[in-house]
This record gives sequence, C-alpha cells and structure tokens, in this order.
Amino acid sequence: GAPVTRADLAGYRARRVRPLELTHSAGTVYNLTPPSQGLVSQLILGISDHAGLASHAADEADHIHTLVEATKLAFALRDGHITDPEHMTIDPQSCLAPDNLQALAARIDPQQAAPWGEGKGPGDTIWMGVIDNDGLAVSFIQSIYHEFGSGVVLQGSGLNWQNRGASFSLDPEHLLVLKPGKKPFHTLNPAAARLKDGRAMVYGTMGGDGQPQTQAAVFSRYAVFGQPLQQAVTAPRWLLGRTWGDTSDTLKLESRFPASVVDELKRRGHEVELLAAFTETMGHAGAAVRQVNGSFEGAFDPRGNGAAAGY
Repeated sequence: GAPVTRADLAGYRARRVRPLELTHSAGTVYNLTPPSQGLVSQLILGISDHAGLASHAADEADHIHTLVEATKLAFALRDGHITDPEHMTIDPQSCLAPDNLQALAARIDPQQAAPWGEGKGPGDTIWMGVIDNDGLAVSFIQSIYHEFGSGVVLQGSGLNWQNRGASFSLDPEHLLVLKPGKKPFHTLNPAAARLKDGRAMVYGTMGGDGQPQTQAAVFSRYAVFGQPLQQAVTAPRWLLGRTWGDTSDTLKLESRFPASVVDELKRRGHEVELLAAFTETMGHAGAAVRQVNGSFEGAFDPRGNGAAAGY
C-alpha cells in the first residue's frame, strides 16, 4: 500500500506565499513559487525578453524559435532544481535576476535549434480568471492530474482525490525522491501581470508541459506584439514535447501556420510535427484584462468549451 498515513494528511497545511515576480519590458509578471512550474513560465518570458523577442514579428519563425529555445533552457533548470522549496538548493526568485536571464538568453542560437530530449508529460487541468469592478483580479488553476485523479473518493463528500504524488520518484538519488512531508512537483501555475500602461491581466491554461509554453504565446502576442486579446488566444500555437496521450517529443505546430514558417523552423533544426488546425493538445487557454479606463476584456479558447462573460 501507499506509505501515506492519516497523520500525514492531518498534518498538511496550506501556505500563503509571495509570488515570483519578473521584471519584463512589457510590465511586471507574477506566478506561483515551487513546487509548481511557475518559475518555468517566468523563465521563458524573461529569457526571451532578454533575447530580443520584441524585435521580431509576431507568429513568424523568429518569434516561435526564440520562445522554444527559451523553453528548453527553462525546462533544463526545472528538471535539475525544482522540487519542494524546503528541499531546493537555489533561490527561485534569484533565477529571475536580469544578469541570470541575460546569461541564459546568450545561449540561444538564433539560427539553430538546441538538442532536445523528453518533457515531463501530462496533466488534466482547468484555468479560470476573474476581475471585479474594484479591480481585484484572480488567476486560478485546479487539477486532479489524471482524468479521475487517484480514483479514491472521500466518503461522505464525493470529493475525488488528485494523484499529483505520481511525480515522486523511489530512486533515493532523484531530485523528486519521495520523503515524509515533501510536496510533489506539479505543473499548475496561474499567471498575472501588471502592464506598464496600467492594464491588469490574468491568464493561464491547462496542458502539463504546454502550460508555460501557451502562457508565453498568449502573453507575447498580447503584451509584446499588441495583438487583440482574443486573437492572442485563438491564433495557432505550438508545443515542444509531449502532453496527455502523446508519445513523441517533437515540436508540434497547429496546421494554420504558414508553410514558410514551418519550413524555416525545420531549416533551423526543429523536428516539426503538424497537427490539426485547432487541437486540444495545445491546451485550453483563457485571459481577462482590466483596461486603464476601467473597462474589461475577456478571451476564451475555441479549442475547448470555455467562455468569457461579464455582468
């Protein structure tokens, strides 16, 4: 049986934490601390910002290549360091220091894809965001991990327990080795931003390894390149690695990208796999923005069954 005792469950306490804060050329971006992969999302945005992302054109090969290469660097740091913060040997916030981000950005070859291995894989998740009339904004994400979580239902409540403990390893030398009281690594990372002109933005998605990549696509399109919010969510997306049900670690592109973009990414060494025009493999993203004048804007993903509503 599982080595989890009643005392382990009774001893759990939720923590109120200060979010990770990234100083970006478009504003200030916030995300959750480990053991989530919020640091990964922040690193992708920070590395690409220091790599000159804003100098490129939206949705062209340079845009995608820069974010994909930043993703590889962020995933490498994740796999080597991110775990329960009580067991980490680095300070997550210090990873977002400008000097560190610039050093990582300098490792990106603008014309050649770096080698790439396996991603971490799936998650079964929802994201939602809300902003009230006073400007209070919430970015919220929930997951039971696999479709039916652990398959264990708490008697008398109907609550289905999640199975995020699947990220633990029984290898005593592994970063994610199972230990008493240790929190498991997970992919959940709701994002928020205060843009330089005063707009407040909450955004996020489901999708395991795809979460930080989709966040980067939506944020860069809207906050860096100035696309309308709904366009930033609807536009064709990409995914490096695998997500739920996938076995390949290719760079997956929705087929709506122009052939010229696909061919250029292949020329730079990316192993490209084309998927359907709209596919749930790319997650279900959403975003909400409070404009400077107090008006609101929301965007939902046509890949899923979400919606944007105001009242």
